[in-house]
Amino acid sequence: MRFVCCLIILAFFSCTSSVSDHSAVESIKSETITFDSLQAKTWGADEYGMKTYVLVFLKRGPNRSQDSTTRTELQAAHLANITRLANEGKLVLAGPMMSDEEIRGIYIFDVRTIEEARALTETDPAIKAGSLIMEMHLWYGSASLKEIPKLHKRVAKIGF
Repeated sequence: MRFVCCLIILAFFSCTSSVSDHSAVESIKSETITFDSLQAKTWGADEYGMKTYVLVFLKRGPNRSQDSTTRTELQAAHLANITRLANEGKLVLAGPMMSDEEIRGIYIFDVRTIEEARALTETDPAIKAGSLIMEMHLWYGSASLKEIPKLHKRVAKIGF
């Protein structure tokens, strides 16, 4: 769970800046950034530096009535699956919603088709148990998003 929360926090802070980050922002603004064709090719970027991913909304499933022990075990297996998919380079972002609504979390997969993402998501024990269901969409985002799992390892004090 902490890994997932950290990934969302990392994604959020990579898109925003605060007053305390003013000097870092100024440093970035003054830095000369040049196009890196090798990196773009490695990340699968198009001419805009973007690529297609699959965004998955994890929603409440029909089977959420497990006892607390089963829920705890299911959550641990769910997190282990997230870690495995991230380590395989298929899952670039995952995290829970911070409210108690129908959508419980998100995945962003580095795959081109919904079918590929469905096969990966169906390995999730929470999906198998019916605790979660999935809603999938093709999504166009920055090819650099693929770096989040590696960057996350640099800032996570505690792993899963």
